[in-house]
Amino acid sequence: MAKETATYIHGHHESVLRSHAWRTAENSAAYLLPELRSDSKILDIGCGPGTISADFAALVPNGHVTAVDHAPAIVEQAAKEAESRGLANMTFGVADVHDLQYADATFDVVHAHQVLQHVGDPVQALKEMRRVAKPGGVVAVRDSDYRAFTWFPASEGLSKWLDLYEEVAEAGGGEPNAGRMLKAWALRAGFDEHSVKATSTTWTFSNEQERDWWGGLWADRALHSDFAKQAIGGGHATQEELQAISDAWKAWGANPESWLMLPHGEVLARA
Repeated sequence: MAKETATYIHGHHESVLRSHAWRTAENSAAYLLPELRSDSKILDIGCGPGTISADFAALVPNGHVTAVDHAPAIVEQAAKEAESRGLANMTFGVADVHDLQYADATFDVVHAHQVLQHVGDPVQALKEMRRVAKPGGVVAVRDSDYRAFTWFPASEGLSKWLDLYEEVAEAGGGEPNAGRMLKAWALRAGFDEHSVKATSTTWTFSNEQERDWWGGLWADRALHSDFAKQAIGGGHATQEELQAISDAWKAWGANPESWLMLPHGEVLARA
């Protein structure tokens, strides 16, 4: 059985969680929502701070959401999110997507958002997700595609950030361009092509509030998150280079002409 070999390069610094806690079922899993029933039994893998998981639980009042993550501390935060919303149809746990400790055919929906780009063996992960899905149920995955990120105006600092991000992610065993590979991985995991629906959606940041938020969080992540530690520790960048990237994000956020589009690949695969 394959085990996780990739390093989660973001870590859980406040600047990272600021981004993850913004995610909702609507802005991050809209492609999946038509598949949900009021009594759906859902496994949400890589739940992070639990905002998407909690949204799912509210949408399936007669069902149940099992929210799991590889990091025990972040699972505790997800449980607090559910408690703050008064959701009683949720349970939480620590899990490795390569080796899920659930019986075959347990869940109606098995979901992972921004997970497969960070794991050592995404095909094995999808095999496990398929195994624990009920016949006729769905496996739903969504991942970003960093090389396809597009912004205006041109920025040497942001171009260096993207090159560095890919370098650090690949050195850690991940795949920063996972979005374009999800369908291929699903087929390699044993899904029939006719059972796989591959789509894409984007996040776009342009107005003043959006620019301030996204530019500010990446200005902080470039200096203080695990990404920064691994960039320096792995010899990929110096502190001065990270400072220049942080400054570039701040400059992008301050420019009223700025625009940024982040594409994501999505797959709904029928078990």
